[in-house]
Amino acid sequence: MAIVIRLDNVTKSFGDHQVLTDMSFAIKPGIMTGFVGGNGAGKTTAMRIIIGVLNQDSGTITVDDEPITAGYRAHIGYMPEERGLYPKMKVLDQLVYLAQLHGKSAAHAKRRGMELLERLNLDARANDKLEELSLGNQQRAQIAAAMVHDPVALILDEPFSGLDPLAVETTVEVLRDAASAGAPVLFSSHQLDLVERLCDELVIIADGQVRAAGTRDEILHATAQPEWELRTTADTAWINDTGVPIVHHEPGTVRFLADDATTANRILNEASQRGTIEHFGKVSQSLHEIFKETIR
Repeated sequence: MAIVIRLDNVTKSFGDHQVLTDMSFAIKPGIMTGFVGGNGAGKTTAMRIIIGVLNQDSGTITVDDEPITAGYRAHIGYMPEERGLYPKMKVLDQLVYLAQLHGKSAAHAKRRGMELLERLNLDARANDKLEELSLGNQQRAQIAAAMVHDPVALILDEPFSGLDPLAVETTVEVLRDAASAGAPVLFSSHQLDLVERLCDELVIIADGQVRAAGTRDEILHATAQPEWELRTTADTAWINDTGVPIVHHEPGTVRFLADDATTANRILNEASQRGTIEHFGKVSQSLHEIFKETIR
């Protein structure tokens, strides 16, 4: 059954400082949702409220339109930004211990723990103490710890921090499998290029408020005028008299904003009468550009 976790108008303050304001978004099953915002935007606070470490001042959190329960929260896989495993305990022993805390048998816990360590290329270090691992390997062990009890959902705070490109790829495969099996997956990251490549949907926040949510194309359509690029062999000075907002202009190349194809085609028709068109089309904005536009 598809499980949707939803926040509706969640507000949270610490003393006089309001951290979250009417925050609303959904984490859907079968997809990976990226949680994007600057330092202090409220990402970690929102995650901690979802898992029940913090209580919201107002607003609701539901699972398939029913209030979230302590029982459901107990089966969420959570990875904090600050590593929370025992440094002097062996990696596999920790995974077995944590899975047993969630009601798994020792045999199941050991089998599942080794399966995750193998997939994360960490099986050779299963019997090493955590403190003996590099920071990147400790990060992978923390990811395994969040998943060893077969969680109903995953909430991950900066899971790719400190991972090399190969480790990122193996980790993504494991997370995608969890999403494909039906678990809602929410993760935060400051690596916007990585989020853009991995995520099916995005939630962009600033100052404790959701500024945009949805797929990349939905957010782009909702938050900014489409940007178009024209490259031609002719002079382009005339475009300054058309009234369209100019983003970039140099001889033979113009980038401009236009809400509708009618305006864009008007510019194209004018340009085609003046010279040969080398290129004309919408500019695909990066997540970094969308992010800046959204939080402005």
